[in-house]
Amino acid sequence: MIERPSASEVVLDGGTLSIDTVCHVGLGQVMPRVTNDADVLNELAASKAVVDAAVAENKPIYGVTTCFGGMADVAIPSELVNASQRNLLSFLAASAGEPISNRHVRAAMLLRANVLLQGKSGVRREIIDRLVRFVRANAVPVVRELGSIGASGDLVPLATIGRAITGHSSRCQILLDGQQIDGLTALTKLELEPIELQAKEGLAIVNGTSFSSAIAANCVYESQGLLAMSLAIQAMMLRALNVQHEPFASFVHQNKPHVGQIWTAKVMREFLGSESKNGNSANSIIQDRYSLRCLPQYFGPIVDGVARVSEVITTEMNSVTDNPLIDSVEQRFYQNGNFLGQYVAIAMDDLRRFLGLLAKHLDVQIAQLVSPDFNHGLPPSLRGDESRIYNMGLKGLQITGNSIMPMLTYFGNPITEHFPTHAEQFNQNINGLSWTSANMAWRCVDLFQDYMAVASLFAIQAVDLRAKQELGHFDGRALLQESLVPIYDAVYAACEEKTGKQQPFLVHDEDRWLEADLQLLKQSLKPGGGLISAIKPLVESFKLAFQI
Repeated sequence: MIERPSASEVVLDGGTLSIDTVCHVGLGQVMPRVTNDADVLNELAASKAVVDAAVAENKPIYGVTTCFGGMADVAIPSELVNASQRNLLSFLAASAGEPISNRHVRAAMLLRANVLLQGKSGVRREIIDRLVRFVRANAVPVVRELGSIGASGDLVPLATIGRAITGHSSRCQILLDGQQIDGLTALTKLELEPIELQAKEGLAIVNGTSFSSAIAANCVYESQGLLAMSLAIQAMMLRALNVQHEPFASFVHQNKPHVGQIWTAKVMREFLGSESKNGNSANSIIQDRYSLRCLPQYFGPIVDGVARVSEVITTEMNSVTDNPLIDSVEQRFYQNGNFLGQYVAIAMDDLRRFLGLLAKHLDVQIAQLVSPDFNHGLPPSLRGDESRIYNMGLKGLQITGNSIMPMLTYFGNPITEHFPTHAEQFNQNINGLSWTSANMAWRCVDLFQDYMAVASLFAIQAVDLRAKQELGHFDGRALLQESLVPIYDAVYAACEEKTGKQQPFLVHDEDRWLEADLQLLKQSLKPGGGLISAIKPLVESFKLAFQI
């Protein structure tokens, strides 16, 4: 069997997986393997035995000896139980749209395997082994973006995975070794044979929120880094604006002790240092405008919210979300609604709103930086050479940022309230819409990376220009606290530019192709990129503060 080597592994035993682990598996940096723990495997076998006994006795069990959804009143005789499970994968072959990221598919297969290992779903170990083998071989089913309302879980997308791992049809498409091939050819390359589903196994594969949770986990993972990066870029902007430090004093926030607010103020004190060192001679007003003075109070609820979303997704992705659930001790089936994706949907609605709020606040700071009315002596539009009359500085860049920010705030509108009430014979008359909400969040993460690239250029240009005013040279690092210098350096490095030159980042408008810089910065904001690596200590501080 084809297998990709890995520097590290995660052992799946049905226990709690972290968001970081899920994302690292999705990125191909960590490989899963199934536990050999006897207790776990015995529990798995026991739940399967409960299903087999119920089929042998022809008990009425939803989705096992009955049809599905609104046709649950139609009985399935014992001899057709396996065929019914196979047909489940057939009628769910109805997705549409473009393929989603391979990262999401690998993460979803990981989560489904781990949840099935909890022994509440009644499947053979072979089903779980198949999911893990596909992940380890980087055999990625082509899953399309449209096809789930987060009601009985992610039925259509998870069925695509089910068809792939079982060899259900040659029409299934799988990416393997960089090529898209049919499902049966992929099985041959993996040295696997098609397998027939047994009672409840098809339902156990498709009936759950693992796919929405996988996308959500990837969104949260990247958003934690973007939240931290937002604070670092804000700190550079505040230094360039010669912000007053009183609003960040610990005394202030001890008297409004929200955890996120306290943490944000602490971060800003560390990033800005003591007022006596940096001074604020160019700032003569008695107190700064709200976007500067109220930064901890503005960021605090967002920080608290991202922490809450992280906890919700961690709980959901480790939950058993299919129906019915099996209690192997009591030999009992529980009809239930754990498959509803409401937790994921609302969490992703919230995350999108938080990203929009972050962009809106950065947009206000950028507007102050470029305006002589508010920037305490910096050049208009942060132009690098004021002696050239037609030099326009970062005007075009601000327009680009202005084009992105409204999209992020628009995407912050909730989708969860808009569920159809008539789905599947009115059986799914409330829907989670977790799939839609999570995919919208993933789009927002991508857009916010574009916006952070824009904001990063404003920050370093402003700091460089302020350094010239205060210190007589353009090396912005001299104004920054030690903790901010790696982020400043990483912005320059991403743009393939050296620091410490006797000029600001942008001198004349034609000197740089900002389009190229923005693309390089965006890549640097993705996992493994220089900017995300530079901000990692702050991400870890956030996780520690909230015990995530």
